[in-house]
Amino acid sequence: MTAPSWNLSIAYQDLNDPKIEQDIVLIKQCIQALDLHVDNRDSVSVAQNAIQTSEAAGQLLATINTFAQCHASIDATDSEAKALVGRVAKLNSELSQAFAPYENTLTKAPDSFITDVLNHDSPDVAGQAFQIECTRKLAATKLSVAEEQLLTAMEVDGRDAWGRLYDNITGSLQVTLGDEQQSKMGFSQAASILYGTDFDRQEPAWRGIQQAMAENQESFAAILNALSGWRLTEYQKRSSQTDVHFLDPSLHESRIQPQTLDAMMSVAKQNREIGQKAGRLMARVHGLEQMRPWNQLAGMPSLTQAEPTVYRFDQAIEIIRAAFSHVDPEMAEFVDVMIENGWIDAEPTENRRLGAYCTKFAATRTPLVFMTWGGSRSDLLTLAHELGHAFHNWVMRDMPLCQTRYPMTLAETASIFAENVVRDYLLEQVESREEKLEMLWEELSSCYALMVNIPVRFEFEKRFYEQRSGGEFTPSQLCQLMSETWTEWYGDSMSEPDPYFWASKLHFSISEVSFYNYPYLFGYLFSIGVYAQRTSKGAQFYTDYVNLLRDTGSMMAEEVVGKHLGMDLSKPDFWQQSIDRVKEKIDQFELLLDQE
Repeated sequence: MTAPSWNLSIAYQDLNDPKIEQDIVLIKQCIQALDLHVDNRDSVSVAQNAIQTSEAAGQLLATINTFAQCHASIDATDSEAKALVGRVAKLNSELSQAFAPYENTLTKAPDSFITDVLNHDSPDVAGQAFQIECTRKLAATKLSVAEEQLLTAMEVDGRDAWGRLYDNITGSLQVTLGDEQQSKMGFSQAASILYGTDFDRQEPAWRGIQQAMAENQESFAAILNALSGWRLTEYQKRSSQTDVHFLDPSLHESRIQPQTLDAMMSVAKQNREIGQKAGRLMARVHGLEQMRPWNQLAGMPSLTQAEPTVYRFDQAIEIIRAAFSHVDPEMAEFVDVMIENGWIDAEPTENRRLGAYCTKFAATRTPLVFMTWGGSRSDLLTLAHELGHAFHNWVMRDMPLCQTRYPMTLAETASIFAENVVRDYLLEQVESREEKLEMLWEELSSCYALMVNIPVRFEFEKRFYEQRSGGEFTPSQLCQLMSETWTEWYGDSMSEPDPYFWASKLHFSISEVSFYNYPYLFGYLFSIGVYAQRTSKGAQFYTDYVNLLRDTGSMMAEEVVGKHLGMDLSKPDFWQQSIDRVKEKIDQFELLLDQE
């Protein structure tokens, strides 16, 4: 099997499917219905109907948006897809504005009113308890209804337009590799070289990306400055009753307390030597004293001069399926469902967007996976990671949609768990020292990325926001801040910083959310804690694991951990016990490597 392409017909046939226009008409009718009854929003029945109407319209909107985004991901130059994304964004803004008065009522009404509203036969209403509770926590930072509506209206062509600009620039960007052939390719194709085992092309690819970032640095700096400036101004306007810190919105979306983030980052900093050690061991295998920014994501060099393993897509699927079956047959069957229905797109194409992700059609609860297949072991684990996300969505498909909106912190639970399952499965299959080192290499690579690179992203963004109120940053200032933060966390494990990482990493330019970084570290360490229960719980583990995933959309992260792991996220002990398990794998690799 070659890398597959999506079959999206479960939603719509194509971008010109008449059903899209029919659904847009339904969405507009829902918006009109909300506007029509807004004066009676203090009525319990009207509030209940408003919730149902908003949920129905939101489900259609999310489905159309996913369909359009899928097409835009395959081809970033697809003008029809981009036009539909723009239409959906405007409709979503109009829906949010129409529901804003009702949300204001639900935010500020007495508890008795909320109890009456939730007393309803529809799960779309009755299932809203946790969502409404989260909204009510923001009561002191809410603007007036008119101001909230104005802000939402302006986001479409203001804040979110900057994110679209980044996607459009990087989607059509051509990178010239600094090799003899002066090869040209799309940005995503050049970036994928850094994850593979074509070591001779990695430095030319990285330097080509650096050059492309430098040539577009003014645009990328403008995007970061505009997004941060927008957010800081909004937070200032929301601070009339209580100060809104720039981390508060992210913490709210992540559903964690500040003490939890502080505990995790403090423990990570105290243990950064473990990540640096992983980097030094990786450099040793490369025959280097230090890692280079262009090979930190690469596969492991062969210790026997043999050609690095290149996986066909069907081989990767069989490995993942077999690994999942060791957890439970249902997980393996789920992989078959994804393949048979054409819900994975991995075929390398020139104008593909960067990265890998999992999304879903809200109307059918269909999980979808996007990535660019290159055949490396890193690609294999990326596929497992995204299938883990898809499985998370799959086990929640019978629940009210409002209870399936889990935060990013808990979203990474299933994905990194899936990676660990596949890693351990591969490790069990090998016998020679060299093969064991190859498998453990992935543990080092993950540790280096998640315990060093993710904190770099967090610290960079945090320091950027701390200083941004003093004025816009120039590209050179952004490069300097990134280089300083990079050096602080990587230490002597890396030869030089990646000064343009702030530009090449798309996460910094996502308009809808800030601090799209620390949840990865959270998910990595949290999933290790969950994975540790696999042996101790035995046959009961799978049921408990699925129940944990199903709770992620209706609990604070601290509550999920307390209920399912019996631990306290705000205490260093929780994070340290996971890091100790990572250290064991790093030490195991070192022991094997010393047996030369």
